Amino acid sequence: MAHDPTKRGDADGEVILQQKPAPKIERVRRFQVVFHNDDYTTKWFVVDVLQRFFHMSETSALDFMMTVHEHGRGVAGVFFRDIAESKAAQVHEHAKEYGMPLRVTVEPEDD
Repeated sequence: MAHDPTKRGDADGEVILQQKPAPKIERVRRFQVVFHNDDYTTKWFVVDVLQRFFHMSETSALDFMMTVHEHGRGVAGVFFRDIAESKAAQVHEHAKEYGMPLRVTVEPEDD
């Protein structure tokens, strides 16, 4: 059989390596845990929640609580979806136990 230069990988042992395009890797979306201001939940309860569930120092929690109070909302942390939803659920359960209407939502992080 004669060598046909138009064919690749023939019997002469020629090996052609084809490059595959690199797989497209998407960044995992992260979610914000957002605290919303209300007129009923005590400031000290919010500070306790921030320390307990978001591991903030008392000073950081006080500053954050005041930001929420003044601006109507604030992002307590950014996490993968399951962690953000879990933290929000823990906060809601804790607030319910104490009769506080604290509102916390989980929202996609801005890209």
